[in-house]
Amino acid sequence: MPLATFGRLKVLNVRELRTHWGRAVASVVVVAVSAALLVAVLGVSGSITGSIDRLAASIGGDADLEVSGITDEGIDAGMLDTVGGVENVTAAVPLIRSRITANRQPALLIGLGQNASELHSDLQTAIQDQLETGSPVAAAPNGVIVGGGLGVVKGEQFEVGSTVVTAAAIVDGPAARRLNDAHFVIAPLALAQRISGREQRLDSILLFTDPRANVAEVRSAVSTAIDGRAVVATPSFRAAQASSSFAILQAMTLLAASVSLVVAAFLSYNAMSIAIAQRRPFISTMRALGGRRRTIASDMLAEAALVGFLGGVIGSVLGVAIGYFAIRELPSTMVQTLDARLEFVLPTWVVPLAVAACVLASVTASALAARQVHGVAPIEALAPGGAGISEAGSPRLRIIAGIAGTALLAATVVIVTSDLGQIAIAAIALAFIGFSALCFAFAGPIIRAAASVARRFGAAGMLGAATIERAPRRMWVAMMTVLTAVVTTVAVTGATSNAIDSTVASFASIAETDVWVSSAAATDYSSALLPPETAAAVAAVPGVQRVVPDQMAFATVGDTRVMLLGIAADSHRDIYTSLSPRDRQKLLAGEGVALSRDLGKSMGVGAGGRITLQTPTGSRTVQVLALVPYFSGMTGTVAMSLDAMRAWFVRPGASDLEITVAPGADPSSVEAAVRKAVSPDAFVYSGDEALAGVAGALDQVIAVITIIAWIVVVVSAVTLLNTLMLSVLDRRREIGVLRAIGATRGFTLKAILAEAAGIGIVGGLLGLILGAAIQYLTSIALTNVLSIDVAWQPSPSMLLIGLGALTICLLGAVPPAVRAARLNIVEAVSVD
Repeated sequence: MPLATFGRLKVLNVRELRTHWGRAVASVVVVAVSAALLVAVLGVSGSITGSIDRLAASIGGDADLEVSGITDEGIDAGMLDTVGGVENVTAAVPLIRSRITANRQPALLIGLGQNASELHSDLQTAIQDQLETGSPVAAAPNGVIVGGGLGVVKGEQFEVGSTVVTAAAIVDGPAARRLNDAHFVIAPLALAQRISGREQRLDSILLFTDPRANVAEVRSAVSTAIDGRAVVATPSFRAAQASSSFAILQAMTLLAASVSLVVAAFLSYNAMSIAIAQRRPFISTMRALGGRRRTIASDMLAEAALVGFLGGVIGSVLGVAIGYFAIRELPSTMVQTLDARLEFVLPTWVVPLAVAACVLASVTASALAARQVHGVAPIEALAPGGAGISEAGSPRLRIIAGIAGTALLAATVVIVTSDLGQIAIAAIALAFIGFSALCFAFAGPIIRAAASVARRFGAAGMLGAATIERAPRRMWVAMMTVLTAVVTTVAVTGATSNAIDSTVASFASIAETDVWVSSAAATDYSSALLPPETAAAVAAVPGVQRVVPDQMAFATVGDTRVMLLGIAADSHRDIYTSLSPRDRQKLLAGEGVALSRDLGKSMGVGAGGRITLQTPTGSRTVQVLALVPYFSGMTGTVAMSLDAMRAWFVRPGASDLEITVAPGADPSSVEAAVRKAVSPDAFVYSGDEALAGVAGALDQVIAVITIIAWIVVVVSAVTLLNTLMLSVLDRRREIGVLRAIGATRGFTLKAILAEAAGIGIVGGLLGLILGAAIQYLTSIALTNVLSIDVAWQPSPSMLLIGLGALTICLLGAVPPAVRAARLNIVEAVSVD
């Protein structure tokens, strides 16, 4: 930047910012909130994939390939020799990698073989001393190496799962901390297999290839050697799966966070408009002295960029703090499939992106207002009272806005109804922009409606109406702020309510089961197996008429992490009860599978098609019987015969038991008796509690989005407060003259409040209408994304929520009104 330009900005623009510091602070605060939301959302999603990537790199180092189990049961240990013998595989390191409880804390169990020295990773660095002795652990009864994060001392005995082990060594330091934050237990392979209950099985095998070999060709050779009985991929495959699982939540939270950036843009526009109005004498003087319009406008945009930059930096710091705490409060259904300890890992690009977005929003919005500089003539601008001359909008610009808004709305409808998955969620933003453009096109009638409402408040309302009509563009921005708040809350909370209600309705059949016995709580996936004797123990309980087993397990189908659901006859699982009687018979006979609708669409297969499932017993090609609307949470679902699942995936037993109580027996008494008969680790709950758990799982996910929506409301309230406060400051002389000729403080207060009421009521009503429309579009998008039929149902609560958002925004008008009423008459009249 040339020295002269820097000096001009410092003397003129920075001085103005210091003089009107309240306006600058208001703009910085609103931009900062937007940046904080963006950084927090991107930070959380980046932390999920970053934690998994870090764990994979910390364990595998520079491993080229990883052979892992199709399900959580892992792979047969005999596969080690098979893959180790493939040409160009220089080392095959077996691993047990399992989430366990150690010293009453969540930890990662790592089992290593004798060739652990082949690893070139943080894991190898952390246990280097033990590796140099030829064994990964010292000679001790059930000796293990413990990460320093668990708080265990050397020689201490403690429980890992149900096995008592001895801490033969404690490792800490940077390398250990990068490995699951030093919350790990490293054991010899055989001991780790025994602790995890996986004798003769492995979780994965890390492969190192000849540097001269083509990794893709080696991968193909390994896949051929194991005949599809395991997944062969790069070590980063787990992170890619986790990223896809969280894509829905990320898209929806980014949408809500982006709305706050739109609110910030509205405030930036308004602040710049008022700044230009206040500086008209100064700008005209600059023009008279030879200053060019382009130079003056550029300086004001540089001022806006500075505000956006400061807001972006401050907000980014706040967003990092929010993300740091939010990562520890994620719903259990979202993190259940992850074996990594989630840490806040902020991608390097997040903060620059957030700051750039804030600067861009601030400068773009301010540029629209800065166009008014071109209408400031040296002589005309020196005349008092000319601040409102440039408020008239361009008819041509409004026509263009109307056409663009209509086109955006049409594009949104096409995208949402075309079933494009997550793109449909992002397209909702187009609807908001389109509605905003239409509101700009019809700004004249909208402003007149606001003025008409203000006139309803008597003589003070007449003054408020005159203010609205004199500054239509500024008031349109204030009205759009209110509209944004109401639209966001109505659309997000309404769609959330519809999604929860539709989910509960789609799972209503599970409530028909009297009692459930599961390996997990009602809100979680029950992927672990119950103890083998559980079914017999439950069947022997007095009052139990029938016990129906089923089984759930996470598995890899193609590149997707899915939920397998093994079903037996008489099951109340919705994905089974929604099938036709003929398809049920085929499913139970093992002649086909049912897919959740989202999974079928992602795989490009429909009813009657065929898919190939990789299983521990080889590849199985099966027919798709139907695509079922079924809420899968963050993953798709494959429903199959329980017998087929047990045989193909080598998983005997059940993860859930559906219990029917005998006629005449008391369900509560039977439930209590069942609870006594099963293992203390098993969960027992009624069918109604199971249904409530399903709703709770969705509620946990959507709660994050709802919180962001209400943050937008608060930001909108602050924006309206600042808009009206700036309006009061801009009209101090006018208000002082009114007070001088006899207007009371109460009259002045009512005039400002009437002005706010006109803006708020019209903006709120428009927000309710547009919010309901966007809620309808969001419901269609969620139908495609969540794989359930989300029914749009407006409710009285939607009106109450909208009124609540409107009330919060109108409260922002109170401080400016009070300030206007308390203005000192002499000081106000003397304002230049």
